[in-house]
Amino acid sequence: MTTTPLDQLDDAAIADRLHSSATEITREIRKRIVGQDHVVEQTLIALFAGGNCLLVGVPGLAKTLLISTLARALDLKFARIQFTPDLMPSDVTGTDVIMDDPNTGQRRLTFMPGPVFANILLADEVNRTPPKTQSALLEAMQEKRVTVQGRTYDLEPPFFVFATQNPIELEGTYPLPEAQLDRFMLEVMLDYLPEDDEVEVVRATTAAPPEPLRAVVTRDEILAFQRVVRRVPVADAVTRYAVRLVRATRPTDALAPDFIGQWVQYGGSVRAAQSLVLGGKARALLQGRAHVAFEDIQALARPVLRHRVLLNFQAQSERVTTDQLIDRVVAQVPLPKSSL
Repeated sequence: MTTTPLDQLDDAAIADRLHSSATEITREIRKRIVGQDHVVEQTLIALFAGGNCLLVGVPGLAKTLLISTLARALDLKFARIQFTPDLMPSDVTGTDVIMDDPNTGQRRLTFMPGPVFANILLADEVNRTPPKTQSALLEAMQEKRVTVQGRTYDLEPPFFVFATQNPIELEGTYPLPEAQLDRFMLEVMLDYLPEDDEVEVVRATTAAPPEPLRAVVTRDEILAFQRVVRRVPVADAVTRYAVRLVRATRPTDALAPDFIGQWVQYGGSVRAAQSLVLGGKARALLQGRAHVAFEDIQALARPVLRHRVLLNFQAQSERVTTDQLIDRVVAQVPLPKSSL
């Protein structure tokens, strides 16, 4: 069976291939991961939209296994960094070292790339390292490049950061800076599995070795998928709805409900609205649709906004969670009159 080259396909055909590729990737992930359907879907949305993704959950919920399994299903260069309190920024970006030139016999500085020079970077337990090292990822995540000793080095596309994080209440962790959090397109929450799924996990991991994984998507396909995601049409009403949802989380905005001023210190940034629309495009294609619906925006409200909305002390004292607040915002912001 032959596959038509990507450069001979139109956008509709590439969108169809994205949909089928997502099914194949999910099939490979299911060889290692049981349940967590919303987590798998949101991870694929970040992948096809070209965004970074932060996975949050207590230890033992297969955060690292999910990303390493995803990486094996893609024909991309993969690197993993285990973040620890003694990790230095140069351990992430790389550094200049003195080396002998075999031709001249002279010594010169040579740049040795760090693990950030990959297509998929797994930043494992990113909140286990101090802010100075966490910030080493900022430029890479936003600009797709790093600067070392005054020289800038571009990262080969596609480039994704998939970071895992334990809740900040656990011992030995450092909260991520707000500037870095805003550069994650999605924050995906993992929770304990239902009993039947947990039984299946125990059964599968204590039996014969699992079925081997295979790469089902190439680098060129990922880049083509990212391009076609951005070309998905979005009605003006849907874009306006995404913007209104984000603006409604800002205490100083006229659209904000009263409880926002009561509980929120800072609301979502412009990046939040961008992530809602771009993520909505990827979600639509994953579901085989060629347009973005209001439901796509609503489905992504939690993972897009939960790490961008900063609650104040009153909300914390009243045990109000960010997800609860986002749900109330979604319930109160009306859909535009011009619907799909």
